[in-house]
Amino acid sequence: MIAVIQRCKQASVTVADEEVGRIDHGLVVLLGVFQDDNEADADFLISKIIHLRIFNDENGKMNRSLTDVNGSLLVVSQFTLCGDWRKGRRPSFIRAAEPKKGAGLYNYFVQRCREESVPTATGRFGAMMDVHLVNEGPVTFVLDSRLK
Repeated sequence: MIAVIQRCKQASVTVADEEVGRIDHGLVVLLGVFQDDNEADADFLISKIIHLRIFNDENGKMNRSLTDVNGSLLVVSQFTLCGDWRKGRRPSFIRAAEPKKGAGLYNYFVQRCREESVPTATGRFGAMMDVHLVNEGPVTFVLDSRLK
């Protein structure tokens, strides 16, 4: 499982001109699910994301976590993160989870974040979405559960 996380001042996602998710201060999580991912991959990323100290303290140092700053998550599915671009000019997505499994793990990820008492908004799995965010920093990290 792979996640691109971006610290934001605010973010929202719309589907067909309808806003389906919005947060203020927190993290946008673009989440990709691979064929061989499972709930343990999701649990690893969730723990890392909500406890990673990437928010500034009173001295301007990245020393606070999402939970320390009472931040929120906006979780958006993005299968293109699983694309293999190394060969040719058209990315291959054969390593991405098929939609049923991808949706299941995406929903598991969101539910577990909420169970950790993190306010969590979402996009809509499989939909064409417009993601709007005001990056803070900018601060962006790529987390891959296969690299644990």
